[in-house]
Amino acid sequence: MDIIFPVLIGILVATPGILLPGLINMTAAKISLRDGKSCAVVFAAGATFIVLIQSYIAVSFAKFISRRPDIINLLEEVGLGIFVLLTVYFIFIAKKPQQNEDEDEPVKLRSRTSCFFLGVLLSVLNFFPIPYYVVMSVTLSAYKYFSFDNLFVFLFVMGAVSSTFGVFYLYIVFFKKLENRSGFFMKNVNYFIGGVTGIVSVITLIKLLRNM
Repeated sequence: MDIIFPVLIGILVATPGILLPGLINMTAAKISLRDGKSCAVVFAAGATFIVLIQSYIAVSFAKFISRRPDIINLLEEVGLGIFVLLTVYFIFIAKKPQQNEDEDEPVKLRSRTSCFFLGVLLSVLNFFPIPYYVVMSVTLSAYKYFSFDNLFVFLFVMGAVSSTFGVFYLYIVFFKKLENRSGFFMKNVNYFIGGVTGIVSVITLIKLLRNM
């Protein structure tokens, strides 16, 4: 039970934060349809690798960071700037995915290496997991549901990482099954992703203004 409990807490904390449509899981769905399931899984692995690092840093330094709201605000401000730029890119700059009408014309697919590093890159640009895990770990600690000893932190992070990858995989499989009915999604996927990053930007901006 001492081993299972922190893993379960990690799963329960990570799932709500990643379950809703976001930059990474929507991109995973896009890659699943465009480049295939295996490439999307590798992309998810790259993104999850960074989440592992982010969540471990956040939890390990949670006590220190929680006493420095300026650090949390800085992370959110940087994240806001990045997400605003991503919103502008996906809505106004990114090319609309083209349907391959000529079946004889080969589609250029990403390599697994490029898929992995794309996942790493997008996950690195997403700063929001750090303040999220800081707040959740400190809050749970206050109610005696979280401990900052090394084993608990390690198991918690493993639970969070497994949940994160699991949700990414669900997005990959779900959209892959709808492949034959995904024309509308593929035509407008950049707008969907831009809309998600735009909503996150607005929410973050409101939160920052309230903290001023």
